[in-house]
Amino acid sequence: MKRGPGEARAAVRPHVVAFDVVETLMSLEPLRQRIVEIGLPASTLERWFALVLRDGMALTLARDYEPFPTVAASALRVVGDGELTDQDVDHVLAGLGELPAQPDAQPAMQVLSDAGITVVCLSNGAQDSTEAFLARSELDRLVEQVISVAEVGQWKPPPQVYQYALHRVGRAGYEVALVAVHAFDCHGAHAAGLTTGWAARHERYYGDIYTPPDVSGADLVEVAEALAALPENRDTDES
Repeated sequence: MKRGPGEARAAVRPHVVAFDVVETLMSLEPLRQRIVEIGLPASTLERWFALVLRDGMALTLARDYEPFPTVAASALRVVGDGELTDQDVDHVLAGLGELPAQPDAQPAMQVLSDAGITVVCLSNGAQDSTEAFLARSELDRLVEQVISVAEVGQWKPPPQVYQYALHRVGRAGYEVALVAVHAFDCHGAHAAGLTTGWAARHERYYGDIYTPPDVSGADLVEVAEALAALPENRDTDES
């Protein structure tokens, strides 16, 4: 398996942990009922969000960019076979502003905060909507800053997105960990030199095509504990 630049260095305890947001910290589950209310099957939720990610990545590959709400609306119309009204689309997407945190989000962040590790967010979503989510979930007290891919004009996982995040936090790759429930996100972060932590809560199985994460766990708490337990960097030449 091809390895990224982070492979040359054994993982060390990070100074900063960047959490992915949608599905990692934020639950999409309440949107399922809204999807049913506009006449689509409950199983559409998974298909819709997979399409959102695909389309965001496709635009990036084509050297183009559209923000999360625009891509989300387009994907919803696609899964609705072009038959949804504007009111249908608005009804579902209005639920994005009410989504709750995953149960393991706050405990995981608390583990890191208690260990003296700074917590930030790196999201495909907009900064203002992400900050609103953190505020209503009372996670904002544990998060130092929000970094949106909108600032780069690319959806994850190109290396440039993670490199921009490193610039924002003022740290080298080995000093920062990316935590996500998506293997593709961990793979991209690893290629940019970050430490990676993958929680199995969502995908259950980490795809064989991706570079393995540095740490993994059943949920975000186990991942946070594993990151905090990594050995501290003793290489003073690189600190």
